[in-house]
Amino acid sequence: MITDQGDLNAATYDDVREDTELHSNHVQSARSLAANALSNCQDRIFEGEPASKPTFRGTVLVYSVRTITYNDDHCTLATVDGRIRAEYVTPEDDEGTPFAEYWDSEEWERNEATLHKRDGEYYLHVAVEKELETDASAVENGAVLGVDLNVDGSLAVTSTGAFLGNADSLNHKRSEYERRRGRLQQTGTRSAHLTIQSIGSRFSRWSEDYLHRVSKAIVQEARRHDCSAIAFEDLEQIRDRISNASKFQQWAFRTIQEYTEYKAEEHGILVESVEPAYTSQRCSHAACGFTHEDNRDGDDFECLNCGKELHADYNAARNIGWRLLQHWLKSGAGRANCQVALKSGTLNANGDYSPAESIGQSGSPLTTPPL
Repeated sequence: MITDQGDLNAATYDDVREDTELHSNHVQSARSLAANALSNCQDRIFEGEPASKPTFRGTVLVYSVRTITYNDDHCTLATVDGRIRAEYVTPEDDEGTPFAEYWDSEEWERNEATLHKRDGEYYLHVAVEKELETDASAVENGAVLGVDLNVDGSLAVTSTGAFLGNADSLNHKRSEYERRRGRLQQTGTRSAHLTIQSIGSRFSRWSEDYLHRVSKAIVQEARRHDCSAIAFEDLEQIRDRISNASKFQQWAFRTIQEYTEYKAEEHGILVESVEPAYTSQRCSHAACGFTHEDNRDGDDFECLNCGKELHADYNAARNIGWRLLQHWLKSGAGRANCQVALKSGTLNANGDYSPAESIGQSGSPLTTPPL
C-alpha cells in the first residue's frame, strides 16, 4: 500500500493527467486526499480494526490561486474542458454580511476556495487573508502566554490558569464515530457507504468547530492578560512523547495551533513554538527550576526540591512560556521587559514576580468552551 504522497505522485501523476485531463493542481489535490485516506486505513489495520477500500463520492473541489481567477462580478475556474466563467450570485443588500466586511475590502486578499455542489446548485467558499504588520521589538518586550496541549483532561491549559476544552469528550466523540463507521464498513452496501460519508462530514464539521472555539478562547485569554505572544511546544519535537496519541489527537494539536495563529494575527499577537524538553518535569517556581521525572505524578506536580505543588499541566504551561523568554534572552531581545503571564501577575526574565495591578488581571475562573 503506497501512502507517501511523493511515491503516490510518482506512481500515478502522469496516468491520472492523461486519463482525466485534470489541471495539475487538481491532480495533486486528489493525490493528497488519497494518500491521507490510505494512511488512515493503514493505521486501522495496524491497530487490528476493520478497514475497507476508500471510496470518494464527494462533491467538493479545492481551487488554489492557480486554478481560480477572481473578478469583480465573476470568476474563472479550471476544468477538464478548459477554463469556464461563473457569475457570482450575491445578496442584493450586503450590509452586515461577509461581502461588506471582506469581499469588497482592499485590506483582504482572496485566496484558495472550495467549490461545493448541493441540490444542483454550486457554492464557492473563498478564503480571504490580510497582512498585518507586527512590531517585533514590542512583541519581544511584551507578556507571553504559555499553552500546554494534552491528549486527556483539558485540551489546552494556559500559564494564566485557564483550562480550555475537554480532550476526553473529543476523544469519546471520535471513538463513537469510528465504531459506527466500522460497523457500516462491514455492511458494505451502497447505503452504508453514503451514511459513512454523511456521518464523517458531520463529525468533521463538529470537531473543527470545537477546535475553533478552543483556539478562540486561547486568543481571548492572551488578550485579557495583554499578552503580545503565545507559546506552544514544537509538535515536531514532541512526536516521540505523544507517539502513543492517535493521528486524530495529533491532528487536533496541529489544528489548534494553526487556528490560534491566524486568530492571533488579527490582534497583532505572535505565535511561537519552543523546545519542549522537560517542560512537564521542571519546577516552574522562579527560585527553583529543579527538573526530575518524579516531580510529576499524573495531574499532580510536586517539586522534590522546593515542595511547590501545582496542577501538572498548569506547571508545564508556565514552563512553555518561560522557555520562549529564554529564547528571546539568548537572541539578545527584550531582556528588560519580557515576562510570562501567570494566574495573578507576571514573571519577568530575571525571575522577578509582579502581582496583577487590578482585579481584571488577576486569576480568573477556569473556563472551557461548551460542548
